[in-house]
Amino acid sequence: MRQVGGMVWLGWLIAGPTAWAGAFSVAYGLHGLGCELGWPALDVGPLSLQRMAIALPSLAAILLCLVLLSRVKATLGPEAGLPRLGLWIGLIATLYTMAPVLVATSC
Repeated sequence: MRQVGGMVWLGWLIAGPTAWAGAFSVAYGLHGLGCELGWPALDVGPLSLQRMAIALPSLAAILLCLVLLSRVKATLGPEAGLPRLGLWIGLIATLYTMAPVLVATSC
């Protein structure tokens, strides 16, 4: 196994929090846009368009963290400890901050 360090290791370390920040920012922007455009009144199956628009970036971040969690050990080897923790932090933060948005009133 090759030695990985420097910027590659740092990229893996911040991947989870970056996924959370990206999903949060996109969901926040779509929330404001959806409220202005009346998306809560439009239904897409069992969910409103508003909730669907907020859920998609969250699901993308969750899937990204899960995929990266499955690959971090193979990529970084024994140096995967802190990057793995960062991915778990991103995953849990995404679940924690996005879940209330899907059950509370949106506008």
